[in-house]
Amino acid sequence: MNNQTLIDTIKALKDASQESGKAIWKALAEELDKPKRSRVAVNLSRIDRHAAEDEIVAVPGKVLAAGNLSKPVKIAAFAFSAGAVEKIERATGEHMTLDELLASGIEPSQIRTMK
Repeated sequence: MNNQTLIDTIKALKDASQESGKAIWKALAEELDKPKRSRVAVNLSRIDRHAAEDEIVAVPGKVLAAGNLSKPVKIAAFAFSAGAVEKIERATGEHMTLDELLASGIEPSQIRTMK
């Protein structure tokens, strides 16, 4: 694995899991640690269908722009397509990296993981 950002994110998530004892961080790290061809890609339409307004969603992979986002949602992912970022901002939602989610101190019980 050559992507240093990915390696650092996985390490930070695993460390947070050990320190806090919260399983969500370990689950996100394990999903990111898979080969690229097996990594998760989630469309905005799926997030819009399953997430409530102002909910926090974590995606252990990439968020793609297919579909629309009709409500403000906070989305944390390893990567975003340019179109997805534009549509999230248009829906007055927020996008952040998984590292930023980890640093924000949001209680893991408030986070919905989507694969």
